[in-house]
Amino acid sequence: MTVSSNDLLTDLQARGLIAQMTSEEELKSHLASGSRTLYCGFDPTADSLHLGHLVPLLVLKRFQDAGHNPIALVGGATGLIGDPSFKAAERQLNTSDVVAGWAQKIRDQVSQFVKFDEVSNPARVVNNLDWAGQMNVLDFLREIGKHFSVNAMINKESVQQRLNREGAGISFTEFSYALLQGMDFAELNREYDCTIQIGGSDQWGNIVGGIDLSRRQNQAQVFGMTVPLVTKADGTKFGKTESGAVWLDPKKTSQYAFYQFWMNTADADVYKFLKYFTFLSMEDIDAIEQADKESMGKPQAQSILAREATRLVHGEEGLAAAERITQALFSGEAEQLSEQDLEQIQLDGLPSSSLAEANLAETPLTSLLAEAGLAASGKQVKDALQRNSVFVNGEAKGMDDNMSAADIFSSVKGYYGKFFLVKLGKKKHHLFTL
Repeated sequence: MTVSSNDLLTDLQARGLIAQMTSEEELKSHLASGSRTLYCGFDPTADSLHLGHLVPLLVLKRFQDAGHNPIALVGGATGLIGDPSFKAAERQLNTSDVVAGWAQKIRDQVSQFVKFDEVSNPARVVNNLDWAGQMNVLDFLREIGKHFSVNAMINKESVQQRLNREGAGISFTEFSYALLQGMDFAELNREYDCTIQIGGSDQWGNIVGGIDLSRRQNQAQVFGMTVPLVTKADGTKFGKTESGAVWLDPKKTSQYAFYQFWMNTADADVYKFLKYFTFLSMEDIDAIEQADKESMGKPQAQSILAREATRLVHGEEGLAAAERITQALFSGEAEQLSEQDLEQIQLDGLPSSSLAEANLAETPLTSLLAEAGLAASGKQVKDALQRNSVFVNGEAKGMDDNMSAADIFSSVKGYYGKFFLVKLGKKKHHLFTL
């Protein structure tokens, strides 16, 4: 669903996607009076973006679909410093080579979500190292530093949290991060007539600093808007699983694992996440919620969310792969899969690993399954075995204290003599190949 520029802020507010904004009425008029340029920054703190980045990425896409010009800024410079906003401790600094490599990967990822060709309002990707890297320290202090009040910077909540926490406090390096981000906004305003910055709600103080610097340096009126940091109804952190963060790179989080993350969304969160992470209209989402309330069966919202979000990030092929694996694993008919089917779902992203038969007798089963990611620890595997909640090629397995991997795999006939599909509980699957 595409909304017009006039309706954009109304739609974002209805979806709960606006946490704060500056000069709301003026911003509405600004957006309504023409095609505007906006930006959002993404620091390369890893070799992939994760699920927490998806909300601002999709907001950039929503603005482009409404006729505006998005800029995705990759923080090749700011990534070398580290943002202190609401972090408990100083970041470990990475080398310039590492950050440069990560910046290129993130640049490629961002490019999946906005259009660069065949539209009248093409997106662009920029790297703030291109300007920050050219400035010497004296110019930075004179041209940027003189416009920032240390009093105001110290009073920022994110800085106060670090100052008031026992330990190392905050370094001058991280304290200076706000100046670099402010410089980004002023630079993009000069170079591209960029007038709007969006970011997570933890970036509000940095965004306001950039607005003030653009006014001082460029005599320009610019605007800021933040999106909420996504939270789950039960208080646990969004975008995390037992095995860690949910990444946008399929090499780090497979399409199948990504799809399953959304399938496991709690009923208390699913309709909010449909508003955040899909382009379904508010009317369609309300209709889905109403239908689920009236239905006596399983809600359909999770499967719709899983399909829409997986399609957005991994495309039609990635979605098809995720659904293929899901059908194979949850239909209870895995024994009917052909050898080619099993090889294909490995390629599609089902968690899998190879086994060396000679080493199985020396490997405790609990260690093998924990290392494969089926549980967080060997103790959790042992507990599952004692509950008969571990299945190998459909057969439930118990255990004794001395059970090795060889004991359990030799007691089950492998599919085609080499495939062992292990399920722990209802949702964890792993394919072992001898």
